[in-house]
Amino acid sequence: MRDTVLEFGFPAHMRSRGEEARAIAREAGKRARRWVGERTHSWLNRLRRILIRWEKKAENDIAFLHFACALIALRAAGLFG
Repeated sequence: MRDTVLEFGFPAHMRSRGEEARAIAREAGKRARRWVGERTHSWLNRLRRILIRWEKKAENDIAFLHFACALIALRAAGLFG
């Protein structure tokens, strides 16, 4: 996973739980970043069509995943229910 993230040029914010806790304890005011990914997966799991794959074609499944991400982004921005 780390190689894929670096290949796309994203900063890899992946630490083990113990390493993350030690870093937070050392530096006051620094917060964990793990919750961002966990929160996003939780939001995606609310949508049953994404949670349980009903689609036979991968293209349709990916399209619904993109739609779900767009819906989550619009909700977070306060533009949609």
